[in-house]
Order: sequence, then C-alpha cells, then structure tokens
Amino acid sequence: MKFHDLPALNACLNAASAVLLLLGRWFIGKGDWRRHRACMLTAVVTSSLFLVGYLTYHSQAGTTRFTHPGWPRVVYLSILSTHTVLAGVIVPMVAITLSRALRERFDRHKAIARWTFPLWLYVSVTGVLIYLMLYRIWPPGG
Repeated sequence: MKFHDLPALNACLNAASAVLLLLGRWFIGKGDWRRHRACMLTAVVTSSLFLVGYLTYHSQAGTTRFTHPGWPRVVYLSILSTHTVLAGVIVPMVAITLSRALRERFDRHKAIARWTFPLWLYVSVTGVLIYLMLYRIWPPGG
C-alpha cells in the first residue's frame, strides 16, 4: 500500500463501520447482545483506524480542495459541513456510549445510544460519500 492509497482505505474503513453499526443495531433488536457487542466494538476499532489514517494522510498531504464548480460544489460543501461538525460531536458520544456499556450501565447506555447510533452512521456514510465525490466522481484536475 502506498501513501496515496490512504483515502481509499479510509473510505473502506468508514463503509465497514457503517455496515457494523447496522448489523449491531439489528442484533440488539433481535436480543443477541453478544453479536451486538462484537459488531459495536469492531465498529469502534474500524472508526479509530479511520481516524488514525485520516490524520496521518492530511498531516502529510494537507487539504484536498474540491474544485468542481456549480451545484456539485454546493452539494459537496453541504455534506462536508454537516459531516465535519458531527464528526467532532460523535467522538465523545461514542466514548460515553461505549463506557456506559462496558460498565454495564445499560439503561444509561441505551439512552445515549439512541442518539449516538444515527449520528455515527451518518458520519460514516457521509465519509464514504465525501471520498467518492472528492476522489472518484469529481477528482481534482478531472
């Protein structure tokens, strides 16, 4: 793997997180807390790996600008702005949600997980969309 492959790897990690979140939600809905726990812990790992890869890439490569004009730029910037704000919010929410589950405070875990799950899912899915728009659909210089 080369350095320039990090954005694609990061998108895959975001996609994996989204799938794991959906599976984890499905398992807890079925009452299968063991598989729920496995999915959610793996989602934390994949999201953490994403964050390390993202910070590593952008500390070296800097900012990648979206250069396509018109409506694609409006769509991209709209998604990017909500993604960025919620990405900052979701990190402590995941930490609190995870902490409550690991301490077996399931009443409090469930109360915050109702908010954490959809926001985390949104951040994961929009992370993939941002990658696709920035590097695949409307790449710089493309």
